[in-house]
Amino acid sequence: MHDDTAKEVGKLGSLHLKRGFYAYTGSARGAGGFKRIGRHIDVSSGRNTTRRWHIDYLLPETSFRCAVVSPTDQNLECAIARGIGAACEPINGFGCTDCSCAAHLHFADEDEYEHLLDAVVGAHVSAGGDALIWCAPKNHG
Repeated sequence: MHDDTAKEVGKLGSLHLKRGFYAYTGSARGAGGFKRIGRHIDVSSGRNTTRRWHIDYLLPETSFRCAVVSPTDQNLECAIARGIGAACEPINGFGCTDCSCAAHLHFADEDEYEHLLDAVVGAHVSAGGDALIWCAPKNHG
């Protein structure tokens, strides 16, 4: 997140979010598959203006850094979100309307990017995933 911001996010209402880094956990299972990651990048960059999921409301205020993926037929999404939540601050209720998780969005301060990335990778591995990492080029701003 580039700056502190307040955003209306669907039924969640107004969220006050701090400048820093966020990790969103979602499933790329189903018809859209990993194309969903590309769609999220397009929303972040302004190439796609459709708001479908909670994360879509925040993406225009961000720059994409990294995606960590674990190709699998298993449903690892909630285990990964819980793992990240054990190490990073949850944004309660975000991205988890279809499960009982506390959050699928987690926050780390500006100087804790590596901590956040380590938490995400660790959560994938602990859940049984491969934790493949794809990062944007360094001109991310």
